[in-house]
Amino acid sequence: MEKLDLKDRKILYQLDLNCRQSNTHIGKKVGLSKEVVNYRIKRMRDIGIINGFWTAINSLKLGYYACRIYINFLDVSSDIKNEIIRYFKNYKNVWTLHSAKGPVDLEVVLWVDDIYNFNQFWNKTLDRYGNHFEKYEVSILTQVTCLKKSYLILDDYEKSDREFYTINCSGNPVTIDELDYRILNEIATNARIPLVKLAEKSNSSSQTINYKIKNLMKKGIILAFRVGIDISKLGLRNCMIDIYLKDHTKGIQIENYVKGNPYVENIMDMTIGWCDLNFELMVKNIDSLTQIIEDIDSKFPGAIRKTNFWMAHKIHKERWLPELY
Repeated sequence: MEKLDLKDRKILYQLDLNCRQSNTHIGKKVGLSKEVVNYRIKRMRDIGIINGFWTAINSLKLGYYACRIYINFLDVSSDIKNEIIRYFKNYKNVWTLHSAKGPVDLEVVLWVDDIYNFNQFWNKTLDRYGNHFEKYEVSILTQVTCLKKSYLILDDYEKSDREFYTINCSGNPVTIDELDYRILNEIATNARIPLVKLAEKSNSSSQTINYKIKNLMKKGIILAFRVGIDISKLGLRNCMIDIYLKDHTKGIQIENYVKGNPYVENIMDMTIGWCDLNFELMVKNIDSLTQIIEDIDSKFPGAIRKTNFWMAHKIHKERWLPELY
């Protein structure tokens, strides 16, 4: 576990709100000079707390759906398991890929633009690896509410200012051109790339790229420029809680209550299949996780039929846009 002071945490928080803002602007917000911000960011990268910069892209607005596949393995060796992970990791339409500990061994979230094509891909997957799956379940994710990383600034956050952005599959798809997609493809996993380099890679001018990025933001396709953090170095673990409701009328109330917890990052509040409400949070240990679950149960007696939890063991891939080959 690495020790960070409040200034480091505030820098991380600002980077997660907008990692493309200049270090000068970050310095003004946290009370440090540009040079000190430069040093602190470099240090956090060197020790592995910062592991990259990524862009939150609302690919649902581009006509994609999000399919979640939860897989339990059956008598697989480490070699076979790693082969299956590589198989999914190399598939261009994978959004997130997590190994987990709990009722799920592997979570795969796919960008799907055609149900028939998805069915073909999944049939090929089962032909190849189906005998290594004890069971699997497919669900459709239709809305995600993303919250700010308030756990970085516990003494300085407001419960009423937790919501960051929401993505969902409502409305008609937005049309973008080839240059738009090439820009998104580059910044998906390199959100801090300078305009000059992005222009060179896209064979365009910096002015055009700047205009295109602002337009993609205006259309709600680019939602935020964020920072990747290895939370294990902060003494935290990534956990998912699945809630199965007995009283569906309490769903929104539970969601609003959960939003007030500074350790909750994402709420999957509209799903078809698997569970009724699913949220991702950072916990220090099992005791703190159990306390959160018990707290929700006590606040909403009789509303919840069942609660499951599982730990994300390792993140193998996270990319908010299908890869452009």
